[in-house]
Amino acid sequence: MKMIAGLGNPGSEYAKTKHNVGFMFLDALAEKLGADNWKTKYDALVAEGRIGTEKVLLVKPLTYMNESGRAVGPLLSWYKLAPEDLIVVHDDMDIPAGTIRIRRKGSAGGHNGMKSILYHVGDENFPRLRIGIGRPLPGWTVVNHVLAPFSAEDAPKIREAIEYLLPALECVVTDGVDLAMNRYNPKKQKKKPAEKKEAVEAAPLQEEK
Repeated sequence: MKMIAGLGNPGSEYAKTKHNVGFMFLDALAEKLGADNWKTKYDALVAEGRIGTEKVLLVKPLTYMNESGRAVGPLLSWYKLAPEDLIVVHDDMDIPAGTIRIRRKGSAGGHNGMKSILYHVGDENFPRLRIGIGRPLPGWTVVNHVLAPFSAEDAPKIREAIEYLLPALECVVTDGVDLAMNRYNPKKQKKKPAEKKEAVEAAPLQEEK
């Protein structure tokens, strides 16, 4: 069995905010899988479904974002799952709105929900699917940014990202994270020689210290 945890904050006032793209993704996945048997367990909403021959557990922590691990850790133990059986879906300010990244493992990268999960799971060796929400506007704090709804320009990008990630998540479950990364992560554009030369010429000179 795989556990798929989408991160967010419970409550209708947070439902459409940037910090809740993990919840949004799980709702879309649950609809696709026909998993409508949500129940409360260990401070989380939990539903069961199936991807291919693999049983999957959908998890939405109800502990609020910064304490996500308080729900995820005990659930892993209850179902006797290893850290590598966990897949986490969450927002990421460091990539543009609507852009996705799949990672095999890694640090929290400044994300408080991931910090909590790493603390309670005690291992970073689990895949995570990140959905970009972009950086705060000038004059906005991080809290203002993540707890605000998406702009009219970004909202359709997020819907497209979620639709794009659904088969990517299924690929992680059925074929492994390496194949999913290779198939679904955005490809880096290689610069042409002329572009590289222009970039070097445009780079400012560094003062010697």
